Amino acid sequence: MTDPQNEQPLHEAAALAQDLRALLSKLKRRLREQAHVGELTPSQTSVLLHLEAHGPATTSHLARSQGIRPQSMAPIVAALTDAGFIGSHPDPSDGRQTLLSLTDACRRQILAGRAARQDWLTRALQSRFSAQEQAELTRSVALLKRLVDE
Repeated sequence: MTDPQNEQPLHEAAALAQDLRALLSKLKRRLREQAHVGELTPSQTSVLLHLEAHGPATTSHLARSQGIRPQSMAPIVAALTDAGFIGSHPDPSDGRQTLLSLTDACRRQILAGRAARQDWLTRALQSRFSAQEQAELTRSVALLKRLVDE
């Protein structure tokens, strides 16, 4: 049960939600700029992140994970293969299937991109915020965690 004294009017909460969404989108864009990942489409990025998180997969599995048809996944896989981001090999448990996985070069690029984003954000926090403001941000992050952790 919520305390009526702590309830914010709906229009204020809606304005806060809009501001927060816009701000997080802008932060996401800034972080993406720091990674220098090239010209990957959102679909290509999503496939790479899926392979990183879940390991090798077939084209059909990737299509299901992205909510598209296997025929629509084929050009995404082809572009990532041509760019050297993913490679293929026979499935050891079913030789009829081909598994796709990240190349070592792609893994290195993912790690380098994360390091670049972390470095940019660390430097930005140190240079733009006082110790007191950084403490406020720490408290705000705890609140945002409550928002996303169900």
